[in-house]
Amino acid sequence: MTTAEQTARRTAKGRVTSPQRSTASAPADAALLLIGACFLLPLLWLVFASLDTNAGYQTQLPANASLTNFAAVITPELLLRPLWNSLLLSGGTAAVTLAAAVLAAYPLSRFQSRFNKPFLYSILCGTCLPITAIMVPVYGLFVQLRLLDSMPSTVLFMAATALPMAIWMTKNFMDTVPVSLEEAAWMDGASGLTALRTVVLPLMRQGLGVVFIFVFIQTWGNFFVPFILLLSPSKQPASVSIFSFFGQHGAIAYGELAAFSILYSVPVLVLYVLVARGSGGSFALSGAVRG
Repeated sequence: MTTAEQTARRTAKGRVTSPQRSTASAPADAALLLIGACFLLPLLWLVFASLDTNAGYQTQLPANASLTNFAAVITPELLLRPLWNSLLLSGGTAAVTLAAAVLAAYPLSRFQSRFNKPFLYSILCGTCLPITAIMVPVYGLFVQLRLLDSMPSTVLFMAATALPMAIWMTKNFMDTVPVSLEEAAWMDGASGLTALRTVVLPLMRQGLGVVFIFVFIQTWGNFFVPFILLLSPSKQPASVSIFSFFGQHGAIAYGELAAFSILYSVPVLVLYVLVARGSGGSFALSGAVRG
C-alpha cells in the first residue's frame, strides 16, 4: 500500500479523509475565516473602545485600560431608566404577541378549513409593508385617540406588527405536537383550552421560547417606533436614548457609546441563555404516544 493510499484511509473521529478533500475545503475555510473576521473586528472595537478613555473610530488597543466609560454611563438617566423602559416595552410586547399567537395558531393547526391558507397568506402580506410606510397614519391615529406617549398603547401597536410572523412560527411548532395527545385528554373530560394549556403548550415550550426571543429581540432593537410614539425622555427605551451619545457637529463619545452598547446587549444574552437552558435540546415527544 502506497503512502497516498495510507493517507486516504486514515480516519479522524471515525471519518475518512483524503488529500483531495482537504485541498478542496481550503478555499471554503479561508472564506469562513474572512467572514468571521468581518464579525470579529467590530466586536473587538466595541471591547477596546469601552476600556479606552480616548477611544476613536479606529480599532486599537487602549493605552491605559480603564472602567471610566462604564462608570460614566451607569447612571439612572443614561442607562438604568432606559434599560427598564426597554424591558417593559420588549417584555410586554413579547408576552402580548405570544398569547395572541397561541390563540390564533391553535385553530389554524388543529382544524382544517379551506380558509386556512388564504388567511395565513393574508397575514403574511402584513409583514411585507415597511414600518416607515404605516407610521404616518399610525401617528395620526394615535394623535386622534390621544394615545401618544403611552407605553401600553405602544406595546399593543408593536405586538400587532410582530403578530403575523409570530402566528406562522407558533403554528409550525404546534403542528409537531400529535393530535392524539389532545384526544386522550378530551377522553378524560378536558376541554379544548384545558388540553391546550396542559398538553400542547408544555410540549412546545421550546418553540414558545423561540417565538418569545424573536419578538423580544425585534422590539429591543427597534428605534423608529418608540422614537415616534414615545415623546417623554423618561419613557424612551435604551434603543432611543443611545442617540444621546451622538453630539452636535459630528462629535461622538466613542468610549461611552461602546460601554453603553455592551451593557445594552447583556439583558438579551441573559434571556437567550435562560430560555435555551430551560427549554432543553429538542421536543421530547418520543414515547408520548404508544401504538
